[in-house]
Amino acid sequence: MIPLMKNAFLNEQEVRKKLSQFILQCDRFSMGKLCHQFELEFANYQGSKHAVLFNSGSSANLAILQTYLNLGKLKKGDQVGFSALTWSTNAMPIIQLGMEPVPIDCDPSTLNCMSTNLRNSLKDFNLKAFFATNVLGFCGDLKNIQNLCDEKNILFIEDNCESLGTITNGKKTGSFGEAASFSFYVAHHMSTIEGGMVCTQDEEVDTMLRMVRAHGWDRNLPEKTRRTLHMKHKLESKFKANYTFYDLGYNLRPTEITGFLGLNQLQYLEKSNSYRHKTYKLLSETMQNNEDLRPPDYKHIDFLSCFATPVISRTNKLRDYYINRFQEAKIEIRPIIAGNIQNQPFFRKYIGSSHQLLGADHLDQNGFYCGLYPDITEEELQVIQSCLDRG
Repeated sequence: MIPLMKNAFLNEQEVRKKLSQFILQCDRFSMGKLCHQFELEFANYQGSKHAVLFNSGSSANLAILQTYLNLGKLKKGDQVGFSALTWSTNAMPIIQLGMEPVPIDCDPSTLNCMSTNLRNSLKDFNLKAFFATNVLGFCGDLKNIQNLCDEKNILFIEDNCESLGTITNGKKTGSFGEAASFSFYVAHHMSTIEGGMVCTQDEEVDTMLRMVRAHGWDRNLPEKTRRTLHMKHKLESKFKANYTFYDLGYNLRPTEITGFLGLNQLQYLEKSNSYRHKTYKLLSETMQNNEDLRPPDYKHIDFLSCFATPVISRTNKLRDYYINRFQEAKIEIRPIIAGNIQNQPFFRKYIGSSHQLLGADHLDQNGFYCGLYPDITEEELQVIQSCLDRG
């Protein structure tokens, strides 16, 4: 079988040996200096002022929305738009935190929400935020979306868990929103087994994210910021200050293992992403020559750090045909993320309303994807290409 992913890490065997040595020698496993160093290096990679490490990308999404609630930039009952073609934990925090989720349709030609989709939704909804998912390494016209959100005073957030390293308009995805989440789950661009990050240019957001991550207290903040909080709340005793909780939070902290692995994996990321870009280009050319398929348009993308290989058929009947071809060739496949999220049981249970989302439905009914990663061999690529060829 050609699986969706083969190994937990880039340079698997070398990393396993280093991880074993680290575990034997480490004197502290709870969040510490390696997590902080990973935050600094990831912020530098992403071109962001701040990066806050979490125990998962899903936790990062939850923390972003809780942060904006704590800061008063969102409130319960607000309508929050989000990409209809997404993962559950992009939509769930909107519901869990008492806001109204509004699924925004996507353009099947790009897999993503475009500024035109968002503008159409604004005719019917008074959105206070838009939480865009950059799908499978691809993205929408993020600069136009950013400009539209600025124009309408909408808080723009990116879920960049699947598009680490992709560049559009000369900037990395995850750099257009006021905050962006990233995932380091084992099947993603780089792995810390479980792990996530939030990047932002806003110091106030960075401060609140760190409190949300750890119970709502201030222990992981710079000393100057801590003193300001102590003065504001008239806390004269450090003994008491260490156990003072300033706002709503959780325990979403990573471990030093996450920091160690993040620092290790970051050094291989550019090479890995270059392979993803080059390999997808080959597979896309095969699909371009097959009239049954509609490969995504990525002309607006400068560098495509592809998460997987999406296969979009023109009809549902053709999708079933290509699913059979892939399965017969023993290539593991899966739906496009979670499909049109409003069709999922949790969304029907808690929201119930159904919006007409023709683009998301098309991708839900006519698409699937297979893996794309640096460990795919030339022979395996040929098998995948043979399944994508009309024959």
